[in-house]
Amino acid sequence: MRGFDLTPLFRTSVGFDRMRDMLEATQRMADAPSYPPYNIEKLGDDKYRVTMAVAGFGENDISIVAQDNSLVISGKVERDESEDEPKFLYRGIAGRAFERRFELAEHIKVAGASLENGLLHVDLVREVPEAMKPRQIKIGVADSKAKVIDQKAA
Repeated sequence: MRGFDLTPLFRTSVGFDRMRDMLEATQRMADAPSYPPYNIEKLGDDKYRVTMAVAGFGENDISIVAQDNSLVISGKVERDESEDEPKFLYRGIAGRAFERRFELAEHIKVAGASLENGLLHVDLVREVPEAMKPRQIKIGVADSKAKVIDQKAA
């Protein structure tokens, strides 16, 4: 993939460092490995779910860390090389270590995670603080004791 030089765009801008970092991260993601595969679903107006195929991993093999506006899901299977381990003729289920990073929008929080049938589900929810939500402003009535100026007939 051909890279883009964004330097001219940011020469005259102030305070857009996060946007530049996100654009550069997006360019790096194009070369990122595709293991394990994942889906991102929108379940409602403020609910999302990341589903990742993690066959061969248990609950203790996976780490989920949410910090600032990023979500990092990593996995590593600790295997003992003992004689009780099976000798594979063919191994199609990878089980190799991985790390996936997701950039989260503001006010997105991790609501929970579950592992079932080889799929890891991470539920996300948008929790906008009350101070940031739009609010209705009522229009007040002007002072009901308005002064009336009497005009005298000339």
